[in-house]
Amino acid sequence: MRRAEIVTAGVLALLSIYLMWKSTELDVGYIRGEGPGGGAWPFWLAGVMLVCTGVIAFNWYRRTSPPSQSTEPFLDPYGQKMLALVGGGIIGFVTLVNILSMYGAMFVFLIYYLRFLGRHSWVMTMTIATAVPVVFFFFFEALMRITLPKGMAFLEPVFNALNTIIY
Repeated sequence: MRRAEIVTAGVLALLSIYLMWKSTELDVGYIRGEGPGGGAWPFWLAGVMLVCTGVIAFNWYRRTSPPSQSTEPFLDPYGQKMLALVGGGIIGFVTLVNILSMYGAMFVFLIYYLRFLGRHSWVMTMTIATAVPVVFFFFFEALMRITLPKGMAFLEPVFNALNTIIY
């Protein structure tokens, strides 16, 4: 557990530095008359994350955090099983995006996660698995005007019906 804490902090620190560097491709300062530049939020959020990883490393060095004092393994057999099941579900979700669309893949993933991993009732599972993609559709398509991947054409009638509500 102790090693996992410092490795995670190190990986997140490297990711923070990369994100800060990458966000400087856009203006990270204040643009007079417009507001913050396009890279400002990513830059400063990555900077805050970098500071947080420094605090984690400092606490690890002083052994003041519970993980830094632990001799337990990072993942026990149950944790390994759950990592494989959830990670496999996410890989399946990403694979299904080009086939079923972002919203269809979200629907399938939520059924898998809620019913089969979470053991929730079918009523709750289907309610959430149906409502979440519809809410996301209206949020991205209507409010944000961002089109997410639509996948193959067999779900097009569903999108057309939802688009009639927007337009």
